[in-house]
Amino acid sequence: MRASRYTAMAEPSVDRVTGSAGRRWILGLAPILLLVGLVFLFRSVDPTGVIRTAFPPVEDLTIERVSFPEAGSMVAHVVNGGPETVTIAQVMVDEAYWQHSIQPDRVVPRLGRVQVTIPYPWVDGEPHEVVLVTSTGLTFAHEVEVATLSPQKSARFFGVFALLGLYAGVLPVLIGLLWYPYLRQIGAKWINFFLAFTVGLLIFLAADSLHEAFETADLVPAAFQGVGLIVLGVFGAVLAILGLGQHRRSVRGSGSGAASPLEVAYLVALGIGLHNLGEGLAIGSAYALGEIALGSFLVIGFAIHNTTEGLAIVAPVARDKPPLRHFLFMGLLAGIPTIIGTWIGGFSYSPIAATFFLALGAGAMLVVVYELWKMMGRQESGMFAPLNATGLGLGLLVMYATALLVVA
Repeated sequence: MRASRYTAMAEPSVDRVTGSAGRRWILGLAPILLLVGLVFLFRSVDPTGVIRTAFPPVEDLTIERVSFPEAGSMVAHVVNGGPETVTIAQVMVDEAYWQHSIQPDRVVPRLGRVQVTIPYPWVDGEPHEVVLVTSTGLTFAHEVEVATLSPQKSARFFGVFALLGLYAGVLPVLIGLLWYPYLRQIGAKWINFFLAFTVGLLIFLAADSLHEAFETADLVPAAFQGVGLIVLGVFGAVLAILGLGQHRRSVRGSGSGAASPLEVAYLVALGIGLHNLGEGLAIGSAYALGEIALGSFLVIGFAIHNTTEGLAIVAPVARDKPPLRHFLFMGLLAGIPTIIGTWIGGFSYSPIAATFFLALGAGAMLVVVYELWKMMGRQESGMFAPLNATGLGLGLLVMYATALLVVA
């Protein structure tokens, strides 16, 4: 009798919990549903319609790039980054109206993309200007500095770009890892020096990635919010890496302590890999735009520049002796993105993707700097001991000196 009484008393409690949960869902969704209704009502009534008829439409087309798939043909890749639908009425090439075809349609919706194919006898090595004329008479121009046959998606070009990424990113990083035996032979104070040196390298790389991200953000169509992409990339990388690290440490039962030296080394490799993705984009797009000499110069410059990154990866584990496979994995993690970047830059370069990936790299390296700073803080000397401060400054100076080889 007593058990049945307790059961009977418990059942209403369960119902109340279930009812309260359903009420919480209703209360949580009610503002969203009301907002959806408000937006629908505004779009249906559209009280601004009378006002907008007195003003010209706001149009904003962006020609992201112009490719040259074959002799006598060029293709403009266009994005509508404005608030309204735009109709492409005419196309001009080198100040002359020209025949063209547009896929999928000449009416481009907001955030829509089209390809404008123009049968034009372009001249290899010469500049050309493409101008789009909308139905309202507005014009949007794009200048091609050097016209050249664009790389086609074939096994041959995939192999060529993979080799470029291999020479520029993978092999230099693996060569830099060979400093590990040297670091094993030096004293503790010099290991701290090279850890500070690594911090200097990564601060420079993070600043460089942010600078490049803001440059490419200027090429992003307005509706895609280039600065917003940078914010998402930087803080997305920071939150994701710190959150995953905290989750791993809680699973292992190590609480909120600092990351292990091997984890820091992997973080360094990840941050460098995301940065090298941006370098690969620069190399691939240079070749795709016909800047062959610049592309070759970038490969050589990045090769020298990236060798120091291998040192940055192994410095955190200089006191440890991790299995050999970890060095291979970290080298590939830092270097392989260069190959991926050359493919993206060579075949389908997008300022939107470039801005986001560069911001991701900057955010990842800021996390690594934070972890290395904590690691140095646990040492007696600290980051600002004379020798360590010298290493920090030298790291910045070395990256600046090697960056002079890759100025586009």
